[in-house]
Amino acid sequence: MELEIGFELVPLVEGGTSADGRGGDLVERIRTLRRQLALEMGFIVPPVHIRDNLQIRASEYVILLKGIEVARGEVRMGCALAINPGTVTATVPGIATREPAFGLDALWINAAERERAQLAGYTVVDPATVIVTHLTELIRRHAHELLGRQEVQALLDRLAKNQPKVIEELVPQNLSVGGVQKVLQNLLREGISIRDLVTILESLADHAPRQKDPEQLTEHVRQALGRSITKRYVSADGTLALITLAAPIERQLLDALQRTEDGAVLAVEPVLAQRLMGRLGDWLERFAAQHLPPVLLCSAALRPYLRRLVERVLPSLAVIAPPEIASNVRIRSLGVVTLEPDAEQASAMTRTTG
Repeated sequence: MELEIGFELVPLVEGGTSADGRGGDLVERIRTLRRQLALEMGFIVPPVHIRDNLQIRASEYVILLKGIEVARGEVRMGCALAINPGTVTATVPGIATREPAFGLDALWINAAERERAQLAGYTVVDPATVIVTHLTELIRRHAHELLGRQEVQALLDRLAKNQPKVIEELVPQNLSVGGVQKVLQNLLREGISIRDLVTILESLADHAPRQKDPEQLTEHVRQALGRSITKRYVSADGTLALITLAAPIERQLLDALQRTEDGAVLAVEPVLAQRLMGRLGDWLERFAAQHLPPVLLCSAALRPYLRRLVERVLPSLAVIAPPEIASNVRIRSLGVVTLEPDAEQASAMTRTTG
């Protein structure tokens, strides 16, 4: 990845003092970010190259992936960004804007107003933090594109020193490095860490002799990683809040699966897809109102293809299958997704999976 900055932001990456009185520690903070993401995601993120760009606005920055712009933002040196997390109790003077990483309402305020804004309930950050936070979310979102064959080979070589049998059994006899890469990319694409590489490769070794389709292999791996997958969405009391698809919708989607030379695809009529996205969007608002991560449960046969359908419009919606839910997790059904708004009944029933 690359980070291009306008000339007003150059002090953030130089060793001197920036306009807001902070040292130019952006480079070191990005190094720290890469270390943290390596622990979180399970692979070393390639270095982020930083350079100035006189063709963009002086206070602007642009983030590029493989030479293509994926995002841009603007920060005000000498100011602080006061982000409204939804709990603000008083207003403070400032210039209205949106926090670039998550799109939250925010204000650019004078640095002298920091304490006042914090007392009012704002989350206050400096310009460098704005950039680092934006970069962090983009790396997470595009992690699957950053994991190349070279990175995968490095992971395999490192594991081979301590777990040689796992590698010998899998690569290259039953699966190529490229095949392993596709499975790992599928996991990262849905925000699943590949840190537990031993479990991932052992699952692949079990199924690769009979199955070569990366999508199906990924589903087997997800089941092996079920405990860590569901842990991300389980509340403190061990409850997993989720919604399910109405049986007629699930049958309709399964019937729309078409097998091609490149694997199965979900060939859904545009009108049906639009209506379904609208209903799921309504449910996401309900999850947000209860401060819950949005989770949709569907059959294992449908899960990967439904996720591909919703990820562009509703990237925050997790789609899981029953085999991925750990046995000790209590499920709380918030309701059933239908295409008829008046027929949708929310429920608060709780059951324990077994």
